[in-house]
Order: sequence, then structure tokens, then C-alpha cells
Amino acid sequence: VQLQASGGGLVQAGGSLRLSCAASGRSKSVMGWFRQAPGKEREFVAAVRWNSGITYYADSVKGRFTISRDNTQNTVYLQMDNLKPEDTAVYYCAAGLRSILSTLRLASSYDHWGQGTQVTVSS
Repeated sequence: VQLQASGGGLVQAGGSLRLSCAASGRSKSVMGWFRQAPGKEREFVAAVRWNSGITYYADSVKGRFTISRDNTQNTVYLQMDNLKPEDTAVYYCAAGLRSILSTLRLASSYDHWGQGTQVTVSS
């Protein structure tokens, strides 16, 4: 599976962005978004189980971000609303071959990664 992320950019606090991640190949059970700010570890943002569409979110983005997938386009999206300066990071999409509830928030559970897209939120 190859992943191509896009949609990052510079936005003011309170604004919105939508990230996209196009996947080649069909071997995936779950897709997720992670982010990494300078000097910090990569952290879980959101995930969606590919077949059922069930979604999961980090507490820090719940109510502001929405993950969705389009099976026909083989693409996952991350709609980010009410952005805050602390959301500034490089965002990565990832695909996992197994979706185990207890581990889908762990970066180590994902098998394939996209190249990352920068999101910068100014105050």
C-alpha cells in the first residue's frame, strides 16, 4: 500500500483545513492520522476502520476533527475545524493491515505511512 497525503497549509486559529490521503492497493483494515510537532513524539489523531467506517479520535481533537473514508476513491480524509495553534504539526496518514481496538492508537500498529503534510495554525 502506498499513501499520498495532501491538503496541509497555513491557517489562522479558528479556521479549517481538510487533509486527504489517497491509497493504492486494497490491503488495509484501518487507516489513521497521526501528527508530530517539533521536539515531540508522533501522536495519534484519528482512525477509521475501513470496512465498517467506525471512527476513533484523540481527546484533544474530538468535536473539532472528523475522519472519513471514500471506499470508491480509496481515500481517507481528515476535516479539521476550529483549528488551534497547538494543532501545528506534520500530519501523517497511515494504513494498518489489522484493526485491533486496543492498539489502533499506536503508531507501531500501522504498516504503511504517507510522506506527511505540514499544518501550521497561527494565533
